[in-house]
Formats: sequence, structure tokens, C-alpha cells
Amino acid sequence: MLALRLGVNIDHVATIRNARGGAHPDPLRAAQLAIEAGADGITAHLREDRRHIADADIALLKQTIARPLNLEMAVTEEMRGIALRHRPHACCLVPERRAELTTEGGLNAAGQIETLTPFVATLRDAGIRVSLFIDPSPEQIEASRQAGADVVELHTGRYCEAALSGDGEREGELRRLVEGARLAASLGLEVHAGHGLTFDTVAPVAEIGEIVELNIGHFLVGEAIFSGLHAAVLRMKSLMERARNASSGLQSA
Repeated sequence: MLALRLGVNIDHVATIRNARGGAHPDPLRAAQLAIEAGADGITAHLREDRRHIADADIALLKQTIARPLNLEMAVTEEMRGIALRHRPHACCLVPERRAELTTEGGLNAAGQIETLTPFVATLRDAGIRVSLFIDPSPEQIEASRQAGADVVELHTGRYCEAALSGDGEREGELRRLVEGARLAASLGLEVHAGHGLTFDTVAPVAEIGEIVELNIGHFLVGEAIFSGLHAAVLRMKSLMERARNASSGLQSA
């Protein structure tokens, strides 16, 4: 059974900072606290509209944190230039629309092969691992491999929405994640997952043995209001490890 990492997304620390301007709360401090609590990496999405994370945040994170930096970004020439300048450990390519509140659905890799393939190659040539944030469908997974990605991050939003609403679709959405993770791993892709995960929804995803990293942000930043960021990250990491260990025990029994 593969180990399971936690990447903490600090975007919405910056959202709070930007609501009034100034420097507080500091995303870099949040990243350092998350690492102290057990985060294995830090994720930050530099949007084209600079809604939360700013260019200066990326520079400081790259220079300062002692864990891998995963830069989420759109497939644009501006963002490729920024990635090549800062050279984060990884770039996760995501869809982006100006009107959206948050990332809605996965990247349409299957419809952008001709654009993605040279884009991915340029980043990989610079020593940057490339991930595509996609829905867990065979078409998108196979297209991600064709485009040359190292990693796929499976969108868990539909599963989380179904789990919270109790509309009966939870098991079907979880099955899509299980099958998608198995297919991706069989194609030689590293498998990550994320979007909308909470204390109540993380365990079934953490039990999927092919998944090696979960990226979680909004929930942890929100929970930090009540318990503090260190405690929130610590609890999430504990729930992930407990679920992965339980799953490993079942598989070896």
C-alpha cells in the first residue's frame, strides 16, 4: 500500500487578506503552520485575475517553505512564463473562468491534446512535474497520459456534494474515483485527488490505495476559524492515515 500525502492549499488565507488589503493574514505563515502540523506540501493557485494568491506570494513560498510547492494554474502563456521563472516542484493545470467562485469541474484534457502536449513538455523539460486536474473519466485519464502528464488529480467535488446532500449518488461517485484511480495507475500516472474534501468525506477517498496525495484547502482554512490551522491540519492528516492504515489491513487480511 502506497503512503498518502497531504497537500494544503492556502488560497483562501489570501482571500481573507485581500478582503481588506494589507498583509494579514499572511499565506506564508499559514504554509509554515501547515507544514509544522504535518502537511507534506503546499498548493497555491495563481489565478489570472489574482483573486487570492498574488505573484509575490509564489516567490516567497518558493524561496521559503521546506516542502514541495504545487502551483495551480491555467493553461496560458503568462502562467507558463511564471512557472518557468519560479520552477516550483509541480504545476497542476486547471480550468479557469473569470465568473466562477471556485474551480468547477476538471480540465477537458481530451479536447485540448494539441494545446496541452507542447505546454506540458515545456514544463517537464524545466524539471517541473506536471499534473492535470480532471474528472475521473477514462477519456480524460487516457488523454492526460497522451498529453505527457506525470500526474492526474481526480476531481472529488461531485463525490463530496453527493455525500453531503445524501442524494443517493455517493456510492456511484466514489466508484468512479476508485475506477479512475486504478486506470490512471495502470497507465503509469501518479494519482492525486482533491476538491471539497472535509473531515466527514475524506476517509473513503483516503482508502483508495492508488491515490498517493490529497490536496485540501478551503475546508481547512474555514475550520481554522474554530480550532486553529495547526489543529485542523493535524486532524485531517490523522483521519487520512487512519483510513489508509485500515484499508491496508483489510487488503492484507
